[in-house]
Amino acid sequence: MSETIINNGNEGTIHFVMSEVYTKLGDLKNRDNRKDFNRELLRIIPRVHRYVANRLRIAVLAGKLNKGMFSPNDFTDQLFIEVYDNWDKIKNEKDLQPFLFKKVDELLDDSLTEEEFDHIFFDNIDSYSKPEWDTMEEKFSTDGDGDLVMLEELDDSSYPKDNYTLNHVFVTDEEKDLAEKLDKSLDKERLERHVDMVLSKMSSPMRSVFHLYRDEGFTSSEIAKIKEATLSEVEDLLNRARKLLKESFMKRFLIDSN
Repeated sequence: MSETIINNGNEGTIHFVMSEVYTKLGDLKNRDNRKDFNRELLRIIPRVHRYVANRLRIAVLAGKLNKGMFSPNDFTDQLFIEVYDNWDKIKNEKDLQPFLFKKVDELLDDSLTEEEFDHIFFDNIDSYSKPEWDTMEEKFSTDGDGDLVMLEELDDSSYPKDNYTLNHVFVTDEEKDLAEKLDKSLDKERLERHVDMVLSKMSSPMRSVFHLYRDEGFTSSEIAKIKEATLSEVEDLLNRARKLLKESFMKRFLIDSN
């Protein structure tokens, strides 16, 4: 297909394409041209597809979901029907992306069993020694053996790999110095594996909010609309996710006394 398909590239390009797609979708809907409507919508589906793939991948790694039980297409295919049938609810181009993520979140939540919150892990995070962290990671990697690439779509160039640069975890100037130390002492694969492990211990709402913020670039206000939550609830989840990730890195890699 020759049409441009957008992902997490230049934000200006994304906004331009979203406006263009919204205009074309409105015209095709008015003409009741479902076939071309779906073809046009396909241009902006890859971003949602990757979000779904990440949620499924972490659920498998956490042992909450059997490998192969779901495919991202099981959820994104339904979006073509949802958008077409509910077009009147999408008032402008700014509503289009949040609508897509909101609908796919609803589909995921209806299909996935709610995960248990691992209170023991978080309550005792200060007490873990470096050997205990390593043992936890070894078990995590063993349990998820082969599942880090369980979704072939994630290896396609249309779906960029997660970029764990720590910028969304260490946000203050003082914290950025710590992030630089981590970047110098750990390779990218090790950073990603640690983040995946900690994310798998978070509750599903906290993890999905963090994904929407970090990977998809939504603001707290936009996430609140997607999640049908208050702004304070979203910011609380984001702050807690950052705190847990930051503390896990500090306790495991930056404190020599462990």
